[in-house]
Amino acid sequence: MADRFLKQAKQYSEARPRYPQKLFDFIASKTPTHDVVWDVGTGSGQAATSLANIYKSVIGTDTSNKQLEFAMKLPNVRYKCTSPNMSMSELEEKVGPESSVDLVTVAQALQWFHLDAFYNQVKWILKKPSGVIAVWCYPIPKVDDQFDPVLQKFYAGSQPYSGSLQRALVDGNYTTLKFPFDPVDQCDTTGPFEFQTCKLMTLDDVFAYIRSWSTYQTAKDQGVELLTEAAIKELANAWKGDEKSVTFPVYLRIGKVGGSYV
Repeated sequence: MADRFLKQAKQYSEARPRYPQKLFDFIASKTPTHDVVWDVGTGSGQAATSLANIYKSVIGTDTSNKQLEFAMKLPNVRYKCTSPNMSMSELEEKVGPESSVDLVTVAQALQWFHLDAFYNQVKWILKKPSGVIAVWCYPIPKVDDQFDPVLQKFYAGSQPYSGSLQRALVDGNYTTLKFPFDPVDQCDTTGPFEFQTCKLMTLDDVFAYIRSWSTYQTAKDQGVELLTEAAIKELANAWKGDEKSVTFPVYLRIGKVGGSYV
């Protein structure tokens, strides 16, 4: 996953939305204690910095040092660069011993993981029986009836350069995600549960957001510019205005240790 965002790490940290506080409040309500969080694929720390307001200690790990350079530094957040295929011994060294973590979070990244290996690590490191895993994603944002169809058309045209299977998980709001965990207390299912986050954006902000896509960088590496003059013109004509409120729907899967991991 690191290679996909390495070249646009600064754009990613600036252009991507912050997640809604209600999301974190909901997750925190499902962990009896608020000591330690392991935020996996932390990137530039969007989730880690919000979790740091609720939990005593946050360990944010990523396979990209470049991404971590742009992460906000806080006293109770430790960032660690890990191997792409992290071993259990590396997990213990950089995150903690068995049954030591209240919460494992993954924001907009789980689709790139080797799920079976990762879930075994989650099972090992979460506190028993109260440890919780929370993972979430957001698909293409919504602006208004004029702009949304044009953005969707542009997005569809970018798909030959995406990881199709991985992106399908996000486009499906994580409904088809393999997620072998039990529902948390007071929930009948593991989700997805929907939240929303809004961000005031100009059209230039939208272009910066598009350039932060891994799909955009993959196309660029192959000599293809997705934001052609024609595409920019079409998007600009549909925008019709200056700053607008852009809504990102966020879909959460949340569960606790239990059941089968195979």
